[in-house]
Parts: sequence; C-alpha cells; structure tokens
Amino acid sequence: MLDLANKIKEKLTAKGVKFYLPVDSVIAQSVEPGAETKIVPVQEIPKGWRALDIGPASVRLFSEALGNAKTILWNGPMGVFEIDAFSRGTFALARSVADAYALTIVGGGDTDLAVSKAGVSPESISFISTGGGAALQLLEGKDLPGIAALTDKT
Repeated sequence: MLDLANKIKEKLTAKGVKFYLPVDSVIAQSVEPGAETKIVPVQEIPKGWRALDIGPASVRLFSEALGNAKTILWNGPMGVFEIDAFSRGTFALARSVADAYALTIVGGGDTDLAVSKAGVSPESISFISTGGGAALQLLEGKDLPGIAALTDKT
C-alpha cells in the first residue's frame, strides 16, 4: 500500500499539513523477549530484521510535534509495547500525550492498554475509547453499524 501512503502524504503536504513519519526504529529479528535489538534509521533496516518500535530520534520528533498540538487523536501503539524492549517509544508518547496542553483522544483497546502500562493516569487524557476502528469510522463520517441498528429509520 506504499502508493496509497504516498498519495495521502502528497495531499497532506499540498494542503500545508505537517506529516511526520518515524526516522529511526528499534529492530530485531524476532518478536521475543531477550532478542538482540538495534536502533537504526528507517531506511537502513537490514533484510531479515523487523521494525518493532520507534527509536529515540522519532520519540523526540513526535513529542515535539505533540507539544505544539491543540488536538491529539492517537490510535495505535508505536510498537510491540507488550515486550519491554519494544515498549519505550509507545510509553514515551503516552507520557507526551498526557503532558500536552491539548484536547487528547486515545482510541483503541491496545492504545488504552499501552497508556495504562505506561503509568499514565486516565485523568490526564481527555477521552479514551476502546473502539479504535469505530472511532476512525466515525471521524470519516461513516455509519456505525451498532448505532445504525438502534436508529429508528421510519
């Protein structure tokens, strides 16, 4: 889906929207506790290795962007946060979202769990939803099946 991602990036850039992507990653050959890890630029991930978290430069980049935001919608962890070696990026961003002077919305059960595991108080987030996919559909203007079934259409 690289073509689609590039088209989205081009549209956002044309509209003057700042668009951030990770610049470095924590990589490993397996998703196992104790696996050897490295931090590399995203363009230099060797064959047979997988990006399993964002790296420290990406954390700084994203945290700085969040510090200037007025509204933050976060849907999805940055890595495999369930394993300690791959949790640091997600946990750092959870703290940055919580510390932001912004309306903060966290969507998705995994993201909710990541915020909790990061030790972030739920009171420091404006709204947390475990329905990440449904939240995105709502923002897209699509009907939510559960709501549509309850709506009297006569």
